[in-house]
Amino acid sequence: KTDAGLYTCDIGTDVAKSKVSVQEKPTEVTKELEDKTSPAGQDISLSCELSKADVNVRWYKDGKAIRKSQKYDLQQEGTRAILIIRDSVVKDS
Repeated sequence: KTDAGLYTCDIGTDVAKSKVSVQEKPTEVTKELEDKTSPAGQDISLSCELSKADVNVRWYKDGKAIRKSQKYDLQQEGTRAILIIRDSVVKDS
């Protein structure tokens, strides 16, 4: 059900009309990423919370897009976006 549409106020001798459109609120980050320090060889998990679920999330390292691979696992659980860096090494910093 949507609230958008044409609304009318009809008094018999006159009619007032109003067109209503409802715009969706933009998605926001509600919980920021936290800095992490980890010994080499460990998996590192980064996550942030979003104001809406099922949003297209893109992860970047130093401006370069990260894709799902043996090194990186990208997950979404509801409003949570998660990046797992597998078997971390110093150059992952």
